[in-house]
Amino acid sequence: MPERGAAGPVAVHIASLEGHYGGAERVMVRLAKGLAERGHRVDLVITTAAPAAPPALPPAARIVSLGRRNQGFTSLPAMVGYLRRERPRALFTVMTSSNLVALMARALARVSTRVIVNEVTRVSEALRQDHPQRIGALTALVRWLYPKADAIVGNAHGVARDLAPLVGLPVKRVTVIHVAAVGRELFERAAQPLDDPRVAPGAPPVITSLGRLAVEKDYPTLLRAFAEVRRQRAARLVIFGEGPDRPRLESLARELGVAGDVDLAGWSDNPFPFIARSAVFVLSSLFEGLPTVVIEALACGTTVVSTDCESGPREILDGGRFGTLVPVGDAPAMARAILAALDDPQPKDVLQARAMEFSFDRALDRYEALLQGA
Repeated sequence: MPERGAAGPVAVHIASLEGHYGGAERVMVRLAKGLAERGHRVDLVITTAAPAAPPALPPAARIVSLGRRNQGFTSLPAMVGYLRRERPRALFTVMTSSNLVALMARALARVSTRVIVNEVTRVSEALRQDHPQRIGALTALVRWLYPKADAIVGNAHGVARDLAPLVGLPVKRVTVIHVAAVGRELFERAAQPLDDPRVAPGAPPVITSLGRLAVEKDYPTLLRAFAEVRRQRAARLVIFGEGPDRPRLESLARELGVAGDVDLAGWSDNPFPFIARSAVFVLSSLFEGLPTVVIEALACGTTVVSTDCESGPREILDGGRFGTLVPVGDAPAMARAILAALDDPQPKDVLQARAMEFSFDRALDRYEALLQGA
């Protein structure tokens, strides 16, 4: 067990815990918990203010807020101050802007902290989608700073293949760790009782999805596929998540004539009992890294239909053995796959066994090795 005391903490950094956070943040919170449970003193460092209802952490972990309103490069001075004050022996960060801030902050703070950067999506696609006006400058920063990291982690082989040429490093320099927040805690949360008429016995089958209502998730294709499903049988679509595309999706549902059977349910603290009682889980994304939600759906024992996007779904579903892969943006193919899944769901125990191949304990061994430079 690691020694506690004089050595600085292990810092795990995410931008925010305000409201509801996504798959990348859930994984990093689980990383903080896991390291603390293994005896490491851990700081869960968040850029924004501490949330009113913080996640439960072991006694060896604490939440440290940098107190910034913005989550981008304006947090650099606060991160420099944290590194100088606490001198953590390692800093795990996730997503491009936070990774860049961490690497710049370490240089400015002049500390020996190991920085382990994590990417959970295809960076080239994310930069093109999210930062079209700044893609050149951000790409240059990535190429300059990422080689200075002590370790670069991608959560899927597709992420590594995309990131390596962008950084200007061989792909072997990107450590692939298939990581998801799958374990005893998720199974317990999924097994919690649920009183919801949408999934009550005798109700029409429910198709679910979960993720930010944003362009990269391509929910318009899912809505068009669902409209075709509804033409053939009774069903309901529930999408957990929030984001800027809500008005567009509400308008499209009305246009397709399915608004009465579509529920944009917003974020849920625990969507897993609902997903576990759903007939089919659908991922409609244009691109991903290693989509945690697909692994979580498998852990719930729910049959999965996913786009064969770069990257992640093909790795998780083993080329289609544990779910159906459909072309990106192909609503008719998605509708056919959903209808087939409704008629012939996969066995829950098979899906749950597959999910456990991505258990967090396996990934945690590898993260812990990175602390020592292994």
